[in-house]
Amino acid sequence: MTTSDVRAALLSADPRLSKFSPLPRILAFDEFDSGTHGWTELLGNYNGRGDLSTVDDHMRDFRPPQLSACNFFDIGTHGALSGTYALKLATRPHKGHTAVAIRRLTMSGRGLVQLETYFAFKSEATLGGGAELDNFGDVQWDGNTHPSEAQFGAFTVATDLCGDGGLRYHTVARYQNTDLDNHFTRRWMAPTVPEPTPREHFEGKVKLEYAADFTAPNPEDWQAFGEPQELCYNEVPTKVNWHYLRWLIDTDKRRNVELQVNDRVMDMRDVPVPPYEERYETLENLLNFYFSVRTHSSVRNFLFLDSVLISVDW
Repeated sequence: MTTSDVRAALLSADPRLSKFSPLPRILAFDEFDSGTHGWTELLGNYNGRGDLSTVDDHMRDFRPPQLSACNFFDIGTHGALSGTYALKLATRPHKGHTAVAIRRLTMSGRGLVQLETYFAFKSEATLGGGAELDNFGDVQWDGNTHPSEAQFGAFTVATDLCGDGGLRYHTVARYQNTDLDNHFTRRWMAPTVPEPTPREHFEGKVKLEYAADFTAPNPEDWQAFGEPQELCYNEVPTKVNWHYLRWLIDTDKRRNVELQVNDRVMDMRDVPVPPYEERYETLENLLNFYFSVRTHSSVRNFLFLDSVLISVDW
């Protein structure tokens, strides 16, 4: 048997890993049934006195991720794909609010980097109220489609990368379920501008308010890629169906490569990856990953992650 044969046999024999397709070197395998594994809340920068009031308004309240057994009012404990607990990102019930979980690493080489995960997305279930709650956005309750699906905004997977003398850039893939008027779009998008940074805010170049879209605040600075894709919301807000996501980027060429979501593979090589014009210090070989969820309604939105695997070809 060759080394590749042995590796393939070991991966296929491990039920935790056999549902993934990693590159040759696994950097991190985070199964959230055993903890948060370094995924934490993203908080903006603050001054040398530890004064949290100096954090940018739009980055003060991203909410920490939590371990969740996916409990719901009607069925009790749903559980995760790989056990009892998943990592849960939850927004506030405020239109535009975003919750973020970030994982911080560094690069020991350049080349292909792949992130894989099993995820689910939901709006919070609404209890009580009148018949008007049977209608929202494009949805009228008909025994199949549920208004809570139109109450879910968007989720994002992204990186924050820096190297080669302070050249910083982000790769980003966002699933926009609805627009800000709660109409279904169900499309994948990427920003055409770099993400605003605390240094730019400090220098007076940008000023964002609470609940602004921190990845790219202007809706005009987003472009769709691939064809629209309907995911499996599955009717009501308490049915959790896990989706497979595999995202491949190239840190040598500083570009996206492809995105796979369930059975669809999208070529992302032509999706722009705009770098910052200025160089950044203290960030050499930065390799950060983040997930975010953003509500476009006054209903809390949730993103559940069962497990995450990060691998490279270095």
